[in-house]
Amino acid sequence: MPRRARLSLHNVPWHIIQRGNNRGDCFFADEDYQRYLSELTTLAPKFECAIHAYVLMTNHVHLLLTPKNPDSAALLMKNLGQRYVQYVNRSYNRSGTLWEGRFRSCLTQTENYVLACYRYIEMNPVRAGMVKNPKDYLWSSFHANGGGEPSDIITPNEEYLRLGKTSEERLAAYNALFENEISSATLHEIRTATNGNYALGNVDFKEKIAGLLDRRVSQGKVGRPAKLA
Repeated sequence: MPRRARLSLHNVPWHIIQRGNNRGDCFFADEDYQRYLSELTTLAPKFECAIHAYVLMTNHVHLLLTPKNPDSAALLMKNLGQRYVQYVNRSYNRSGTLWEGRFRSCLTQTENYVLACYRYIEMNPVRAGMVKNPKDYLWSSFHANGGGEPSDIITPNEEYLRLGKTSEERLAAYNALFENEISSATLHEIRTATNGNYALGNVDFKEKIAGLLDRRVSQGKVGRPAKLA
């Protein structure tokens, strides 16, 4: 059965997950995380992708980005993946694939959902039990978005900028978002949309995307269609 074509629109935020092959590790030492971020810093502007948030976990990567052109996200992920695999294979005297396959993604509604994705991404190490606070995890964008540290990678999304008129106000408002846990319903919604290649947003957003792409953009109902009386 052929796989569904990816939902692809430019100037719309994407939540992206790329996993290690067979859920295996893709980072083995600090130098590996540093190399991935170095390549991301170089390639994101080249392919005109604005990176809003990221986290590098042991066996997978999350990115929240907005591509400027129709093929920007795909080109970024292709070149980033290839460069990093070449580095890993040279460094560890290995060969073959490192990634699971094509990355998973969803188109994300700016209003209400983008900041939820920020939190979802940067709270990954906390949910995994690796740290108690996102600030304690080294390989995420929380240090820029929540700590105000300078970053060559991060470009704030418009919803982040609306959190306050000054950087101090934005940082305070952003950190306040992390005082409460993300609801289980929101977690499920983000995971379902990303793993299923659907649109993440409200009904109006999904209808808009479906109209633009002329295809289904949300999960179908489970089970057989009801019989007509």
